[in-house]
Amino acid sequence: MDWKRSLRGRLAARRAPKKSEQELKDEEMELFTKYYMEWKGGRKSGNTSYTNIPRFYYRLPAEDEVLLQKLREESRAVFLQRKSRELLDNEELQNLWFLLDKHQTSPMVGEEAMINYENFLKVGEKAGSKCKQFFTAKIFAKLLHNDPYGRISIMQFFNYVMRKVWLHQTRIGLSLYDVAGQGYLRESDLENYILELIPTLPQLDGLEKSFYSFYVCTAVRKFFFFLDPLRTGKIKIQDILACSFLDDLLELRDEELSKESQETNWFSAPSALRVYGQYLNLDKDHNGMLSKEELSRYGTGTLTNIFLDRVFQECLTYDGEMDYKTYLDFVLALENRKEPAALQYIFKLLDIENKGYLNVFSLNYFFRAIQEQMKIHGQEPVSFQDVKDEIFDMVKPKDPYKISLQDLINSSQGDTVTSILIDLNGFWTYENREVLVASDNDNTADVDDT
Repeated sequence: MDWKRSLRGRLAARRAPKKSEQELKDEEMELFTKYYMEWKGGRKSGNTSYTNIPRFYYRLPAEDEVLLQKLREESRAVFLQRKSRELLDNEELQNLWFLLDKHQTSPMVGEEAMINYENFLKVGEKAGSKCKQFFTAKIFAKLLHNDPYGRISIMQFFNYVMRKVWLHQTRIGLSLYDVAGQGYLRESDLENYILELIPTLPQLDGLEKSFYSFYVCTAVRKFFFFLDPLRTGKIKIQDILACSFLDDLLELRDEELSKESQETNWFSAPSALRVYGQYLNLDKDHNGMLSKEELSRYGTGTLTNIFLDRVFQECLTYDGEMDYKTYLDFVLALENRKEPAALQYIFKLLDIENKGYLNVFSLNYFFRAIQEQMKIHGQEPVSFQDVKDEIFDMVKPKDPYKISLQDLINSSQGDTVTSILIDLNGFWTYENREVLVASDNDNTADVDDT
């Protein structure tokens, strides 16, 4: 070893300038990157497809891109037509019924024809390719209900097929009005759908064309009030199909629909005329809008002034007056107080501090108006403490001092609680519930005796 040379090298290294802290960090990062990439490269497989990410976002055409919009509309129309051709038509459904009836399995259950799995598969082979999706083990098992021979009802299966076909037909029909092609219907889209549906509903034949716009508004509001709780201005087509509103609307195709069914159906002509007639009767100055004073005569005229103040504070108004559309939301909320959407509407009005819950102060604020109305009618006001305790006992909230919207919904007492706080007639009905029940029982007994 050349000790002289080593010593000189050592001394020279000591005299060399030291690297700064930043330079050392950069060098460390450079070495780390180098070794990490070598390590990662060693784990690579021969497949390099991960370097090319497939396109997953396609923007909608802008308003000025007329050609792209037309192309999109045409392609969607062709797609929906193809889907429509894949559905069973009337002749194919009749053929399916004939095959099911021909392959029924004895014995019958009362007058109900049954079919076992073996014959079920035979029908599936003969019914054609369009029916193939319905003849699966999963669907057979879904319709199997404690039959000792392991069979299903032919009528239940056929109704299942009919329902599926109807749902697909309706979805395609609604999708034709989905201008954006995103699976939603805006308010104007649903208005167009219902307007074009009116001539196909015999129960609406008596409506004058001048009333069509008001009818459409009345019908559309029910969909949006219950299916668009966040007020986004659009509803999923899937949600429209899942709820019963479309069934109620299409029930009007029945020319022999009973008067009782029409009265309970929001979409019937008598119901729409009733709601619009009430609006016109309330509008004393005939300006097409409702003031707070005019709305105070709604129903039995016993809604408290404090509640009506909150309605006009929170709801959309025009120069302090309410239009027909806002009135419809108000009516839907008060006529369906058991429904979560209606409770959400009323809860927002009761939550005067916007805290997301009702406390003792909120309850007292509204019940004080009930006590004042009782004095006006010559009644002895009920103690708030008693009512407050009863409300908390009914709702049983998670927090013993706060009632949330979810607490109201979970308790199934939301309609009673809201009635107690906003309507003297509702409070009187609750307060005298035992007397009313006894009176109903006496009347029933009298009818039975006769």
